[in-house]
Amino acid sequence: MMRGLSVTVTEADDERRFLRRLQARDEHAFNELVQLYEGRVYRLVLRILGKPDEAEDMAQDVFVAVFRSVDKFRGDSKLSTWIYKIAINLCKNRGRYWSRRPSEAAEDLGDVEEKGWLEEGPARTTAELSAPDQHVQGYQVEEIVRRCIQELGPDYRDVVVLRDVEELRYEEIVEITGLPEGTVKSRLHRGRALLKARVSRLLGEKIE
Repeated sequence: MMRGLSVTVTEADDERRFLRRLQARDEHAFNELVQLYEGRVYRLVLRILGKPDEAEDMAQDVFVAVFRSVDKFRGDSKLSTWIYKIAINLCKNRGRYWSRRPSEAAEDLGDVEEKGWLEEGPARTTAELSAPDQHVQGYQVEEIVRRCIQELGPDYRDVVVLRDVEELRYEEIVEITGLPEGTVKSRLHRGRALLKARVSRLLGEKIE
């Protein structure tokens, strides 16, 4: 996953060269871009939308938008930041579209595990794998947290996902959302409180 804004000079130079290839409509470069970011983009939009089929379509829309507008990208931020900004904006547009239609229940996020894209993260320890009951319980808690994140209002969900799931820095979240840093922090604080309350209620125990 993308983690923060820190890049070395070499990495920055490599990204600038890669961007020039994209802007030159290099098909191989675009294929590399998709391979590098498709899983990350899919996970992000799935966390926001909560519907695997919609998330898959949305991920494709993100790359179409990237291809169409890459000439306008000046390189003022990391390429990943710009891609995330496109993804968040498209998700917001889709959310507004859904708000004008009868509500539909989000699909089970567990259904997408066959893709393998939600499994990237800290590896489970041998102790965890040797304790099936604990493994199942941990999985159930993770599913509850995923569902509760998706149920947050978009103002809170976006910043919670970007900060606590994607582990981006505040500066990058500001660039992606277009919000002042103070607003990002206040929404994050409120979103975390709402999330803890929802998860605690479902689990029947208080989360510290």
